[in-house]
Amino acid sequence: MEAVAPFADKVVSYFYATLFLHNPHLRELFPAAMDHQRDRLFRALLIAAKHVDDQEFLTQYLSNLGRGHRKYGTRSEHYPAVGEALIAALSRYGDGVWDDETEAAWVRAYTTISQTMIDAAAADERVAPAWWEAEVVSLERRTRDIVVLTVRPDQPYPFQAGQYTTLETPWWPRVWRNYSFATAPRPDGLLTFHVKAIPAGWVSTALVHRSQPGDVLRLGPPAGSMVVDHSSAHGLLCLAGGTGIAPIEAIVEDVAAYGIRRRVEVYYGARCREDLYDLETMVRLERQHPWLSLHSVVDTPGEGQGTEPLTDLVRQHGPWQAFDAYLSGPPGLIRSGVDALTGIGIPSHRIRHDFVGDPVEADE
Repeated sequence: MEAVAPFADKVVSYFYATLFLHNPHLRELFPAAMDHQRDRLFRALLIAAKHVDDQEFLTQYLSNLGRGHRKYGTRSEHYPAVGEALIAALSRYGDGVWDDETEAAWVRAYTTISQTMIDAAAADERVAPAWWEAEVVSLERRTRDIVVLTVRPDQPYPFQAGQYTTLETPWWPRVWRNYSFATAPRPDGLLTFHVKAIPAGWVSTALVHRSQPGDVLRLGPPAGSMVVDHSSAHGLLCLAGGTGIAPIEAIVEDVAAYGIRRRVEVYYGARCREDLYDLETMVRLERQHPWLSLHSVVDTPGEGQGTEPLTDLVRQHGPWQAFDAYLSGPPGLIRSGVDALTGIGIPSHRIRHDFVGDPVEADE
């Protein structure tokens, strides 16, 4: 890995060139423009290989990938072609360190990787569709570039509060992006997402500026580990930035529905006052639930309530050793939040978040 790292772009390009040259029929599984996600599959393989001796991580990571890849049309017979392209790319740019022993190790690793994904996909196929069709039933515009989107899936969609799904629009086939559920499961089966249009973000821009009631989207399977452990007596410390407030609202609803009142502290931050677009909802929830406390902060001086970064505000409060932590928002917030929370004594296994470090299902 150290030997090929300096040539990462060339390795990825050679990987896909080899894959499509020898298997042109596989090209249709990928979006027309490959610039955004051309390295997703390749990097996922490398992450899996890095953790090949960590059975718990590997099984969970690959099982999620295997289930998620069903929506692309991936089948078991595709995996050998991907493995051959992977070995070809690594061997070409691993000059000086690649030998028969190295190749045998990669073959063993890929065999484990592919079989785990195949088995997970086969098991999922027995109980769930590859994707769900979902009709847009409402769009509520909160700011110029943020909407609250509600859809009705064509069949029951099981998920847990705090999880996320992937969305595909009719305007960008085979391009999927992550969005967290903004509510806990509802009796009417409707699903709600908070979407912010990102510059050059194909899916987010289409959802915010083009979608209308009646449009039909596709949903991948639910994923994510940011769910509440209801067997724990710990309080919940939730840090949310921007649209990262969506899964936190779902978690608050989940705690309320479960019936065991646990202390929940929500820290909601944004770069400017406008981006605290759902503050009113959180204030309403705080009024309804005496066990919930809300703290809002903006990073820009002069914007009103609180001017210190979110993680600094969390450090000033506490103590937090008796809390489980949930982080949602931009990658920078999650990274700084994890550093801050471990620094004040919360064990890393009690800090939950998604997206960061997952190259295959990374959000816009």
